[in-house]
Amino acid sequence: MNRSELARIAQAMVARGKGILAADESTGTIAKRFNAIRLDSTEEHRRAYRELLFTAPGAAESISGVILYDETIRQKTADGTPFPQYLTQQGIVPGIKVDRGAKPLAGFPGDTITEGLDGLRERLIEYHKLGARFAKWRAVIDIAAGVPSAFAIEANAHALARYAALCQENDIVPIVEPEVLMDGAHSIERCEEVTDATLGSVFQHLQAHRIHLEGMVLKPNMVISGKKASEHASPEAVAAATVRCLKRHVPPAVPGIAFLSGGQSPEEATLHLSLINRAGPLPWAVTFSYGRALQETALQAWGGRSTEFKAGQQEFARRARLNGLASTGRYSPEMEKAA
Repeated sequence: MNRSELARIAQAMVARGKGILAADESTGTIAKRFNAIRLDSTEEHRRAYRELLFTAPGAAESISGVILYDETIRQKTADGTPFPQYLTQQGIVPGIKVDRGAKPLAGFPGDTITEGLDGLRERLIEYHKLGARFAKWRAVIDIAAGVPSAFAIEANAHALARYAALCQENDIVPIVEPEVLMDGAHSIERCEEVTDATLGSVFQHLQAHRIHLEGMVLKPNMVISGKKASEHASPEAVAAATVRCLKRHVPPAVPGIAFLSGGQSPEEATLHLSLINRAGPLPWAVTFSYGRALQETALQAWGGRSTEFKAGQQEFARRARLNGLASTGRYSPEMEKAA
């Protein structure tokens, strides 16, 4: 393990004014996104769409890293440059999603466990050769009646730590992603309680597995009301609860926190990020690792039409710029109209 190299890459991933594009949708997920614009999910369409994002003029000013999928890391731009090589040339760190998805946790109805540890060491060796310098593993914690169980939180925290150890062994920075879902009808208080328990367990296991904290990035959820909740907490309350929770559990040695958007609208995700960064001095860089919240409007602008390729790129660069501003607390909703 090259500790100084891991720390250097982690710092680059959370560079000031920049964040991470999550372009690691599985083939099934991207098919759903393409269905919304009535586009067939062929390999060429998936490649062309990723090229639209990666080559958008100006995007590199606000994007520090890109999470790729197994298919995507092997694809090339139209002129034949492998995507990881192209991104590296732009000063963007290429990364790779390595988990195999959340599956039901046997004996615990409603809970899930993320699979993919078997054979991971060998896969990481290959991905490093293909150009990946960081990886991502997502653990999913749902909130419902009797869910999550304490055991599910522990099991997922343990798997995240094992994954992180394998990454660092292979000089790959782990993005540690424990996502407490916002799908339910729970209050912001319940979300904070579960996020507290989750982050507490995650850092306990990371320490036990001897993870070099300076060489990792945390990708947590924001503390937010469930989508189906009867009352939704204000953006200010979301920022306050999120900062409170992170300060309790995330050691200052961690260089950065890159939030997931978790089903928030693009505008909500950007506003929340900006308010969190205005909450006084924080011991870590706080930025974004967004998928849909960065891509949704670009996908609609493009619509699968070659004539609208540039329009899609402009929309992606716009959202990246707004989130870059939010990562330093300089975003305000008025900018949506002006941008």
